[in-house]
Amino acid sequence: MQKAITAEMVNSVQPQSKPFEIRDTKLKGLLLRVQPSGCLTYYVEYERGKRMRVGRADTFSPAEARKEAKVILGDAFRGDDPSKAKRQRKQLTLEAFIDEVYQPWAKANIRTHEKTVERLKRSFKLFLKKRLSDITAHSLEKWRNKRFEEGLMRSTINREVDDIKSCVRKAFKWGYLEEFVLSDVKKWKIDDRAAVRYLDEEETQRLYETLEERNDKLKEARKSANKWRDIRGYERFPSMKRQAYADHLYPMVVLSLHTGLRQGEVFSLTWADVNLNAKRVTVKEQNAKSFRTRHVPLNARAMDAMEKWKKQSSETSATDLVFPGKNGQKLDNVNSAWRTLLKEANIKKFRWHDMRHNFASQLAMAGIDLNTVRELLGHADYQMTLRYAHLAPEHKADAVAVLE
Repeated sequence: MQKAITAEMVNSVQPQSKPFEIRDTKLKGLLLRVQPSGCLTYYVEYERGKRMRVGRADTFSPAEARKEAKVILGDAFRGDDPSKAKRQRKQLTLEAFIDEVYQPWAKANIRTHEKTVERLKRSFKLFLKKRLSDITAHSLEKWRNKRFEEGLMRSTINREVDDIKSCVRKAFKWGYLEEFVLSDVKKWKIDDRAAVRYLDEEETQRLYETLEERNDKLKEARKSANKWRDIRGYERFPSMKRQAYADHLYPMVVLSLHTGLRQGEVFSLTWADVNLNAKRVTVKEQNAKSFRTRHVPLNARAMDAMEKWKKQSSETSATDLVFPGKNGQKLDNVNSAWRTLLKEANIKKFRWHDMRHNFASQLAMAGIDLNTVRELLGHADYQMTLRYAHLAPEHKADAVAVLE
């Protein structure tokens, strides 16, 4: 039987008492074998009497099966043995697959491809030299339990598991694996409404005091360094005497605490995104986790920090980063400075991302309605915002009060 193999056709095909095959009219060589049990499997016939299994129809769409079939037919056309080429593909290690296949695809299709690939290689370092076929559900479960024992949060581990499953699923889809064996590794359940970490008044005061002390120490260190260089006839470092901030950490913390921006959003800000006249910052679509542009007002403290930071910044054209790293490149972390700051301020178990929780928590406790909080945070729906509902119990009390 010859027919164009489409999704509609695959969904409507009826098994018979004996196996039969449907040959695709769109791509010569591709066929769908239908078993009496209802199992549908794609094959590609690359030579008379020679065929190769592509995969099951419940895993491959017609378009994906056609794409894989073209690879096999291409091998045959070039005189290569498709079965041998397929075996060679299956010998790839995870590291080779990431470098040679997955990374080029991710660069074109995943906005955060650099972080995704970096996280894959860092988190799954022990898997990099393994063949793809040796990465099993059991080995991933063992890895996950070890990460949890090391103290990582369940949400972090879930994100890492998503990364490796997505990568290995692509390997299966593209013919580097016979089957996808990681589907049984499910996400750990997480209570989205669990208590969030925010700063109390004393912690907030200590944080700002420590930022001031750190700022003063860095300025004093620069002053001492220049005295030392003067004595030896060396060129002086730029003076910090007239600068409000010794480096980017202080204004970044202020901005994060008072806008709730994610760290990646702060790192990606350009001066075009900071409108001091309108007193707001804009998180562009391409830098937002929700892929939606949002505008966040700047309160007095955030405005003061941004005005001072812009005044002392040397590069403030529209395309320049607000908080550039070395050579004007985008920062990728401030982990060392942040950990030192928290240690000196005696603040425990408070991540950079918790400044976002702090922002939302303070708003909720001040009586701001949750929809406004949701819009400021850039949440696509209420689900994530509801974790702050317990901090604003008044709306529940008001609701039941109408029954009195």
